[in-house]
This record gives sequence, structure tokens and C-alpha cells, in this order.
Amino acid sequence: MTYGKVQAYYRNEHGDNPVLIQTPDDVDALIDALLGSQPSENLAALHSLERPLMPAGVPDHELLVGVDGKNQVGVLAFMDDGNFVSFNPSNKRGEAPYSIMGSSTEFPSESEIPIASVRQAVKQFLSSGGQRPDCIEWQKPELW
Repeated sequence: MTYGKVQAYYRNEHGDNPVLIQTPDDVDALIDALLGSQPSENLAALHSLERPLMPAGVPDHELLVGVDGKNQVGVLAFMDDGNFVSFNPSNKRGEAPYSIMGSSTEFPSESEIPIASVRQAVKQFLSSGGQRPDCIEWQKPELW
């Protein structure tokens, strides 16, 4: 199987030097790093290098990946022509806060999914050239 290249940002030092993800093992290393992070750094922004940039020179998409090591769950958000958030109707915890570089984002209720599903979805994002993974369910958030 052929894999693309994805840039990941989740620590302050990644602003100018993102982590390059090229293999399923790299995805596992990213998820493991997030699982071991403080709550202020448990969310990553991913951009595929396989997709074109917009005229302003910025990516035309983004995949947010958050994990909660304490509860062994995570969230995903995908943005391109619309906004989508992972969906798990059996999760009733309510809104879930995740943070990237100290900036918090509230994910809608029913958005947390098992860590194994997060891993699978990020690997699919990598192998598909940056397309929205179809191995999980998605919801369109009301406010986002």
C-alpha cells in the first residue's frame, strides 16, 4: 500500500517545524505522543501534502485529532468544503474539551470514539491522500 505525507502540528515547536507522518507506524507514534501529553497538548492539526494549496498558500483541508489518555477515547474533526466531527451515539459524556498548543476546542457531545478508531481513521487519512476517512461515522456540528 502506498502512503502519502502528512504534516502534524501539536506542540509549540511544531509551528515552524511540523512532524512529518509517512507510515502507519508514524501515525501510531503520533497517537501515542498525544496520549502521553498534558491536557493542554492533546490535540493535533494534520494537513496532507498530497492535496493542493489554496491560492493564499494555505491547505484546503484540516484533520484535527484529539485523544484523552485518561478515558482512552478521542475525537476527530475534518474540514474542507464543510465541517464534520466524529460521531458516537453511545457516548453520552457531553461536550469534550481538547487543546492544541494551549488553545482549547470544545467538541460536541457524542463525538468521542475509541482510540482504536482514531488510529484507523488517521491511517486512512494518510493512505487516501488527505480525504475524509469513511471508517468512522461523522456528524455535522450545529455550531462550528
